[in-house]
Amino acid sequence: MAEVTSRFPVANAFELLCAQYAERLPARLEDLAGPVDGTVDLPLHVAWSGRRSYDLAGTRSRMGVYRTVLAEGQRQDLIDFLDRELLVAQWPVLRTLIGRPVRHVWEAAFPELATAGSTRAA
Repeated sequence: MAEVTSRFPVANAFELLCAQYAERLPARLEDLAGPVDGTVDLPLHVAWSGRRSYDLAGTRSRMGVYRTVLAEGQRQDLIDFLDRELLVAQWPVLRTLIGRPVRHVWEAAFPELATAGSTRAA
């Protein structure tokens, strides 16, 4: 059977995922205006598999909502459910819980996160 080749370069999966996540980014970290306490109920299009309600008082629960929103949320979801200060404070640990494309895109777009990520979590 003949091998099929393309005249067009094919991006690898990492590059494709990075491009998809980059389209969702807010313009600035300061745009993130999500809640800092209470219970967050994520919409079905974000939390489509499993848990949808999170108590921000608990560290594990807060990490769970941030991880889910970073991976599945669209731009408006990021703005509505993430808080800038909480994101930066949690980033050293959170960056180890999210996928490499998500981490790469956020740290490339927001050097403040890359700096926070280079410090050890307390």
